[in-house]
Amino acid sequence: MTADTLVRNDGLPFDPALVEAVRVNTPATLRRAASLPARRSVKKDWQAAWLARAVSMIDLTTLSGDDTPGRVRRLCAKALHPVRADLLDAIGLPDLTVGAVCVYHEMVPTAVAALDGRLPVAAVSTGFPAGLSPFRLRLAEVEESVAAGASEIDIVISRRHVLTGNWQALYDETRAMREACGAAHMKAILATGELGSLRNVMKASMVCMAAGSDFIKTSTGKEAVNATLPVSLVMMRAIRSYEALSGFKVGYKPAGGVSKAKDAISYLALLKEELGDRWLRPDLFRFGASSLLGDIERQLEHHVSGRYSVAHRHAMG
Repeated sequence: MTADTLVRNDGLPFDPALVEAVRVNTPATLRRAASLPARRSVKKDWQAAWLARAVSMIDLTTLSGDDTPGRVRRLCAKALHPVRADLLDAIGLPDLTVGAVCVYHEMVPTAVAALDGRLPVAAVSTGFPAGLSPFRLRLAEVEESVAAGASEIDIVISRRHVLTGNWQALYDETRAMREACGAAHMKAILATGELGSLRNVMKASMVCMAAGSDFIKTSTGKEAVNATLPVSLVMMRAIRSYEALSGFKVGYKPAGGVSKAKDAISYLALLKEELGDRWLRPDLFRFGASSLLGDIERQLEHHVSGRYSVAHRHAMG
């Protein structure tokens, strides 16, 4: 095994002390997050390099009620060729793909067939986005998506367990979902905009990681408030604490609300500062996004040509 081989998170036995020890300095967290965009700005070739790295870590997503097989196939084609070939040639990157394609369970077979093993398929599961369907059905949905070919499962936690402080129940449910995933990697969606406080975000992060989550993810993208820099700072600090405690590296996925190239760079700068270069790879970081890719491609065209193009020239499919 090489130093770069990522070992899956086996989790830890539930320990109430893991939750009781959590402390979050909210004013300091907000100040640090607010100062980041101005302090960490990159330009020209450096900006193009950071944006290309961001593309490689996107979970290109469609989660709409009117999704069709044709839309998913077009999205998969975009995932395999996310940036125009002439732009990639100009910046010296002949080959670039996104990190994965994320869809509802019904669209997993279509995505698997379209990608033909070239990229992972992630399925949202467990009664996404509310997570309020019967527990046995949530587990069955995970198993069905894995059987259909999904190699990553994005589960949603029961927010009520966080809001009522029932950490044992949150651990037990998340652990059962992890077991249902089998060999598929599991991302636990915390729906941070509905958890009430940054301290609850930190606690939920620690419990889900202890239960075996391979990634922790901010949001479903359907909440009123989705990914933010303060929440990301707290979750990254939780990941760092968990690695020190367990030895396992857990991935991070901000989802919803990250739609501009400049925002992506802020998230990557925070990631580099808090967790280091090893997290700047698709196996440990993903953006849950769709419109972000179009804005990044537009910025790359400006870098190459000096002109901004209209957004419809960079459609998803």
